Amino acid sequence: MDVHTAEQRHKNMSAIRSKNTKPEIIVRHYLWRHGFRYRINSAGLPGHPDIVLRKYRSCIFVNGCFWHGHENCKLFRMPVTNREFWQRKIDSNRKRDAEELLKLAGMGWHCITVWECELRRDLRERTLESVVLTLKHFYEQDHGILSSV
Repeated sequence: MDVHTAEQRHKNMSAIRSKNTKPEIIVRHYLWRHGFRYRINSAGLPGHPDIVLRKYRSCIFVNGCFWHGHENCKLFRMPVTNREFWQRKIDSNRKRDAEELLKLAGMGWHCITVWECELRRDLRERTLESVVLTLKHFYEQDHGILSSV
């Protein structure tokens, strides 16, 4: 049973932003502080990636656990009310995400997905360090540089 009226729930859900979310800003600030330069929400690529690093031929998607149906995550719980609608919505988001990643890979782009739950304070530094290491690995791989690690 929902504690809000249908109008209140609609207003709450429609107020959730799709761009410039707090998790996206956390990732962008970390990358910028570590010398990475990027473009945001690139309309020229499938899926309009949240962050595009052309030098690294990489895209980063910062996904909200609820909206993208993050499996086995405590931040994702299927709503009890209007369950059929939400199941279709989440399933279509997952399907679209997979299709966009395949299109980008087919175009030669590397894709990284960062989940909202991975940016909790206790996991944030490790997650962001992992993103940086992955980007550096992609760069070395694409440019034939042998890593010393």
